[in-house]
Amino acid sequence: MVKCLAIADLFIDKQMMDDGLALLKEKGIEVVVKEWKHDDLEALQKDNITLEKQGSEAVDLPDYLIEGIEEYEYVITQFAPVGKKVIDRAKKLKFVGVLRAGIENVNRQYAEEKGITVFNTPGRSETSVSEYAVGLMLSEIRNIARADRKLRNGEWEKNYPNGVLAPELKESVVGLVGYGAIGQKVANLVRPFGGRIIFFDDYFTGETKDTQVSLEELVTQADIISMHYRLTPETKNMLNKTHFKKMKASAVVINSARSGLINEADLIEALQTKEITGAAVDVFEQEPLPADHPYLSLENVTITPHIAGSTIGNFANSPKILANRIINEYL
Repeated sequence: MVKCLAIADLFIDKQMMDDGLALLKEKGIEVVVKEWKHDDLEALQKDNITLEKQGSEAVDLPDYLIEGIEEYEYVITQFAPVGKKVIDRAKKLKFVGVLRAGIENVNRQYAEEKGITVFNTPGRSETSVSEYAVGLMLSEIRNIARADRKLRNGEWEKNYPNGVLAPELKESVVGLVGYGAIGQKVANLVRPFGGRIIFFDDYFTGETKDTQVSLEELVTQADIISMHYRLTPETKNMLNKTHFKKMKASAVVINSARSGLINEADLIEALQTKEITGAAVDVFEQEPLPADHPYLSLENVTITPHIAGSTIGNFANSPKILANRIINEYL
């Protein structure tokens, strides 16, 4: 019988994994679920951030998860690393499935050299992250979060960094940097508001109602710039001080994707000098955010603790989506 090791964690727990992979069991695959244990979500997130930034060899998989791994043809993981040590011991391994879009926690090159197929779960975050991105847009341009904070502090304030009269999505040019599944979903959510949508994406070749432009054109035309690109060595710091200098003074930048897509120091400088009006950020170079981080002293930025993808649907549905992909493409 074909055996599959599924590694659960604090976000996708054992029950979610068992329920989601029931389709594989129906196909005659024996699924064994083990848990990558952490004291709390922050400890798990710390390992995850390390893996995203430094790759699959930066964190060792504990021995209790590797024990008996030579018996398995499939390994399914969300955040747990699958590096050279695991691959070398897993003599029967044919497939590694990652329960998210990014596969930074798997040594893909080494796996494929060994004849192991590595695949992800595309589209799992498109609803959670796209909804959140639109929420950040509205919160930032309409001053929702900072107005709440002021009022709780006893201040009846109506004048904010973007003025007394806030802009509307209806009258805004929304520039999407990245037009994959999430970028397109954001466009679909924003379009009914009435704003004009432009986008930059080197890889998009299909048909769309929206307008494809260069990155240079996007940063000069857009009122709201929202990041939805994949982080690679080529896209790191793809938005930096040269782009902030070309933006409208009234522009707002949204990042619910990856912190490395934007040069954080350059964005902070642009906010401090009022080169742009504001930003809303869910991802940071250092997480948790240090107590002395410059964002904490700025009035023109909305910050949230990396929760754009934290929905029940995102995590609970991931094993089901991946199980269907395995059945449709590999069985």
